[in-house]
Amino acid sequence: MNIGIIGAGHIGSALATRLVSLGHSVSIANSRGPDTLKDVARDTGARPVTAEEAARHGEIVVVTIPLKNIPKLPKDLFADVAADVPVIDTSNYYPILRDGHMPELEHGDLTESEWVQQHLGRPVIKVFNNIFAEHIKTKGLPKGTAGRIALPVSGDDSAAKQKVMALVDELGFDPVDNGTLHESWRQQPGTPGYGADLSADKLRELFQKMGTERTEAQHAEYLANHAKLQREMAQKGSD
Repeated sequence: MNIGIIGAGHIGSALATRLVSLGHSVSIANSRGPDTLKDVARDTGARPVTAEEAARHGEIVVVTIPLKNIPKLPKDLFADVAADVPVIDTSNYYPILRDGHMPELEHGDLTESEWVQQHLGRPVIKVFNNIFAEHIKTKGLPKGTAGRIALPVSGDDSAAKQKVMALVDELGFDPVDNGTLHESWRQQPGTPGYGADLSADKLRELFQKMGTERTEAQHAEYLANHAKLQREMAQKGSD
């Protein structure tokens, strides 16, 4: 396939590396322009382009940039992109480390990817947000292999979700349907499955226990967990 990646950070570069190795044609963009992506192109094999070119190149498009930068993307980014092209969102909200506080994401009514979807004006599929970038490159396994990591996939467009789940499977992970985009709170930072590299059975069991509607108690617990994680990451970064 032709795959466009908007964002050349850890997740974007890891996906580009794996997808190129699988024979896909990958175009990758960042906010500073293709001339700044020579090292990324050398390391991943992806073609450096503008964000607009990446969006128009893809049969699947991945948006993997800091959440705070989503509103800075061109307003017409997907204007000429066919409606059946799935758009993947990998974003996570890091208010302490990176994004600053965004009240609309802290009240619990709106998930991160619903917020992204509103800004892009385009249905999105949430995946690749709860796995370490290095694990994307190194921990994919053939289908049916014991110990295969499962990745949750959330979205409202069933056809787009199926295309994305097939890609997850090809990358070496078991795709687990995590319901609608509103239910994607179950894969966000601070939740038990975040970064846990669970099997498909364990992940489905966890989601069943969590339920489909996030309670106030769950929301408070996950916010506290995430804040603690961010403080620990900040401390490690300063050591």
